Amino acid sequence: MSKKNIVFVTGNVKKLEEVMQMFKNFYKGSVPFDLSNRNIDLPEHQGERDQICKMKALAAFDIIKGPCIVEDTSLCFNAIGGLPGPYVKWFLKATGPLGLYCMLKGFEDKTAMAVCTVAYVNEHGEVNIFSGETDGTIVEPTAVETFGWDSCFKPNGYEITYAEMPKEEKNLISHRMKAMYKLKEFIDHNVII
Repeated sequence: MSKKNIVFVTGNVKKLEEVMQMFKNFYKGSVPFDLSNRNIDLPEHQGERDQICKMKALAAFDIIKGPCIVEDTSLCFNAIGGLPGPYVKWFLKATGPLGLYCMLKGFEDKTAMAVCTVAYVNEHGEVNIFSGETDGTIVEPTAVETFGWDSCFKPNGYEITYAEMPKEEKNLISHRMKAMYKLKEFIDHNVII
């Protein structure tokens, strides 16, 4: 009997590697479904995190015509009311991690929250949303670069940034892991595999 296939929509190879490793860890190596991926250029919507993710998920489902996962990441600076939030991709593209750090130069408060919002769409087009959060501080970027803004985000309780952590350690505490674990729990209890 073949396993159910769920498509993770991402063009980011490092994100795909992280998520595949997370599911292997959650299931102790024996994932009960196949997780494939497709690089689809989805529209970048504006709005609140959950709504943005839901709209992306429905757009992906219209193309895939089957179960899929989309993910949207936010980096919310407390000093400026949660911005850049879901628009961090564009800020990062324009300024890099150093520019994100410099955005907070005039503020004492350097705290931030990393948020991963995940949408799972079943074969009927029904969307379920899950989110994970990790609190931390925005710091001057480290010399170590992995991807995204990892080099300027230091999670609470750690003296190093996401970028400086071994991948295995980051995957135990990250906002993405927390959201994907909620998805895993949902799949275990609600999805026929």
